[in-house]
Amino acid sequence: MKAVIQRVRSASVTVEGAIVGQIGQGIMVLLGVEKGDREASADWLAEKIVALRIFEDEAGKMNRALAEIGGAVLAVSQFTLAGNCDKGRRPSFDSAAPADDGKRLYDYFVNALRRLQVPVQTGIFQADMQVALVNDGPVTFILERR
Repeated sequence: MKAVIQRVRSASVTVEGAIVGQIGQGIMVLLGVEKGDREASADWLAEKIVALRIFEDEAGKMNRALAEIGGAVLAVSQFTLAGNCDKGRRPSFDSAAPADDGKRLYDYFVNALRRLQVPVQTGIFQADMQVALVNDGPVTFILERR
């Protein structure tokens, strides 16, 4: 399971012209689910994301976690994170989880965040989404757990 996380001032996801998820300050998560991923990886990622001290304190140091700043998460499924571009010119998605598994683990991840008392907004799994965000910093991290 892979996650690209970005510290944002705001973020939203739009499907067919309607905003389906929107947050102010917080973390934008793009989540990719791969074959063999399990709930334990989703739990680990959720806990790590909520606890990461990536928000600035009064001294300008990354020293605060999501709850300390009253932030939220916008979680969007991102199938292409499982893409492999090593060979040829077209990405291979052989390692991507089948859609049923991907949706189940994406939903599990979102619920894991909610169990941690974090406000969460989402996109729509397998939809054609337009994502907008104001990256704060920019601050971006890649987290991976097998």
